[in-house]
Amino acid sequence: MANRGPSYGLSREVQQKIDRQYDPELEQVLVRWILAQCGGDGGGAVAQPAPGRDGFQQWLKDGTVLCRLINSLHPRGQAPVAKIQASAMAFKQMEQISQFLQAAERYGIAATDIFQTVDLWEGKNMACVQRTLMNLGSLAVAKGDGLFVGDPNWFPKKSQENRRVFSEDKLKEGQSVIGLQMGTNRGASQAGMTGYGMPRQIL
Repeated sequence: MANRGPSYGLSREVQQKIDRQYDPELEQVLVRWILAQCGGDGGGAVAQPAPGRDGFQQWLKDGTVLCRLINSLHPRGQAPVAKIQASAMAFKQMEQISQFLQAAERYGIAATDIFQTVDLWEGKNMACVQRTLMNLGSLAVAKGDGLFVGDPNWFPKKSQENRRVFSEDKLKEGQSVIGLQMGTNRGASQAGMTGYGMPRQIL
């Protein structure tokens, strides 16, 4: 974790609420996927992280594992991060995290699903880091380009576009149907009713 003093009052409550969103089971899934995905990228084996939120944060903090991950999801020669270098300097680590985030957005992750650099580097919101990586894994599975390594069942399936094409006759047929929000011309009717003002016949 970054060298920050403890939080107090409302700030402490907010941070505790964010920390509770962290999912240890999802952490295990993400670690297994990253180790498998980066195992064949030619950069050597990726070390296993220490278990727990702090261990996961320290593992990803310098950005090298993340950059190797996003590069492994691209064909050889098309890696989005050209130079990956382990460094103890804070600005270099944050720069590599930023490179990963930019590459992830170009890969197809929505900007709203991407964590901020400080979320990881300072360990402020590791749950958000988990969500970004989960979305990245889901998208990699959905692309079906053969670059995903691991079990596709590790991640929720992305919804696929199901485009429907209707013929002209079918479209014209639909124009004659009254929408339910406008009421209906079928069902109950006044057929068989007596005219207004006539007395009710009691037998």
